[in-house]
Amino acid sequence: MASEERPEEVAEVERVARELEANLDRAETRSLLSGDHDQASAILSVHAGSGGTDAQDWADMLLRMYIRWGEDAGFKVELADRSPGDEAGIHSGTIFVTGPQAYGLLQGERGVHRLVRISPFDQARRRHTAFARVEVPPEIDDEHEVEIRPEDLKVDTYRSSGAGGQHVNKTDSAIRITHLATGIVVACQNERSQHSNRATAMRILKSKLYELQQSERMERLAAIKGEHREAAWANQIRSYVLQPYTQVKDRRTGVDTADVQGVLDGDLNAFLRGWLEARRRLGREPTTSDGGSAAEED
Repeated sequence: MASEERPEEVAEVERVARELEANLDRAETRSLLSGDHDQASAILSVHAGSGGTDAQDWADMLLRMYIRWGEDAGFKVELADRSPGDEAGIHSGTIFVTGPQAYGLLQGERGVHRLVRISPFDQARRRHTAFARVEVPPEIDDEHEVEIRPEDLKVDTYRSSGAGGQHVNKTDSAIRITHLATGIVVACQNERSQHSNRATAMRILKSKLYELQQSERMERLAAIKGEHREAAWANQIRSYVLQPYTQVKDRRTGVDTADVQGVLDGDLNAFLRGWLEARRRLGREPTTSDGGSAAEED
């Protein structure tokens, strides 16, 4: 009904159409969420892998990417821990992404992410490859029993290395908890009090232990069925290539885009939906063998 003689009307129609398309896409994506914990909030952690300073910088880039995605998607995003790197970036970082279906949308992000670019830390301007690992357990409520014995915990306190004012930087308020039975390490330094940091760290530990129990149960079922799958953390699930061309490609689903900067700024919806659609189509979580060749890109 808009008249071409009134460009403002045409512009308004185009704007509304884009909004409707975006809302429809979100609704279709959320309709794919039917797993046991798909309605839960998520705890997302990023850990630098091989690649030295580039890997630590890459981990920081990934953490920023997920924070931006969460905020754009309307979730509450809270930084729980950020361990600075030796020269740049981070060794690790953890965020809470709170809201219905946060875990359902983010669960496909767990695994190894690979970056290829001209390193800003190499004076010779050579191309480097860096890796980072993403973990995404659901946040577990009190209805799920997870046994945590006090004798299995090693608790260390240390001085916060992040921003937070004089109080945080001058007291040993940060907490690191090691679960001796599994080797899982969690930390929190974002709160001002040691008590609050410990409570937050225990929330993270509980969720990670629950995810580990579920993973072990699935491995036992697969062994009974005679199936063998590589551990998810050992797979490179996605490559982000900035040089000699620009491409982000998911090796499990085949979803790709040349808009690398858009993805790094939080535009992840095509990848999240691609994983969910593949899960529904296959009846299981997609692996790298489902999205094409598993060969490494140059």
